[in-house]
Amino acid sequence: MHLKPILILFLRSTTSIFRYIRFFNLTEHRLRAGWRLLAHLALLAGLFLSAAILLSPLQVNSTGVEPDTTLLLIDSIASLFAITASVFLARRWFDRRTFVSLGLVPNRRAARDLLAGMGIAGLVIGAIYAFEAACGWLRFEGFAWQSEMAGAITGNLLLYLAIFIIVGWQEELLSRGYWLQNLSEGLGTGWGVLISSGIFAVMHVFNPHASPIAVILLVGAGLFMACGYLRTRQLWLPIGLHIGWNFFEGPVFGFAVSGTGSFTIIRQSIIGPELLTGGAFGPEAGLLILPALVTGILLIYWYTRKKIGDADAPRAGLPKG
Repeated sequence: MHLKPILILFLRSTTSIFRYIRFFNLTEHRLRAGWRLLAHLALLAGLFLSAAILLSPLQVNSTGVEPDTTLLLIDSIASLFAITASVFLARRWFDRRTFVSLGLVPNRRAARDLLAGMGIAGLVIGAIYAFEAACGWLRFEGFAWQSEMAGAITGNLLLYLAIFIIVGWQEELLSRGYWLQNLSEGLGTGWGVLISSGIFAVMHVFNPHASPIAVILLVGAGLFMACGYLRTRQLWLPIGLHIGWNFFEGPVFGFAVSGTGSFTIIRQSIIGPELLTGGAFGPEAGLLILPALVTGILLIYWYTRKKIGDADAPRAGLPKG
């Protein structure tokens, strides 16, 4: 007589437990990797909306000689807040790990990796410039100091360096930090690197002058950055690579930075074939970027040949996963 209610209660409890197990990793006492990523995306969207609302008066009232640059800086600060806060909170709430364990251990290698990454990126972009100039694909138009004062040049360089530091930090924290590492936990390192690099490429799909080939080749740029993380298990090297890539590409050598313009020391225009040079989008959209990225990866392997990450970055003593 009383078996039916007991059976129904048992079935409901079993179903609830089954659903709970699908969402939750009982061994690690946290959400599974896929659900952690979805929860983080929801958190990121909420913080982006909050930052946009808070900074909207600044965007409306911004004035100055270069309003576009001011707006770019404001947007960078908004995304810096949203991305950093979302990853920090998601790491604590969903991952149940520390923020530092993403690969942000402040040891003696951090500054060295940052500078090495910027140097490697500078060499790669410099090689692209030299090759295109030698092929007659660039029309040199002069240097910034021929038409601007030293103070203005210094101010613009520092401004864009600050912007690119913000961009390098937030995009690597997101792409090679939270996304790559959670995807790797759920699907394995190979798929984690490939999918996170694909997402990184798609993030640029609405940039000016973006094209399908640009998005495809940006996957290669993502793999290049990921190589820096995989070799050190820290984010400092890929952050340095990202900062250096943008800074040398735009302000130093005068290319477009993924479709966007910037202040430049070298004034030049591209007259070579767009398929090879990338045209108005920048070198990332040209086939010439492929041997350049291979060169960059070889430089990363040379720099990390003594496996600097193993001895100095013990993941802050945290458990795996």
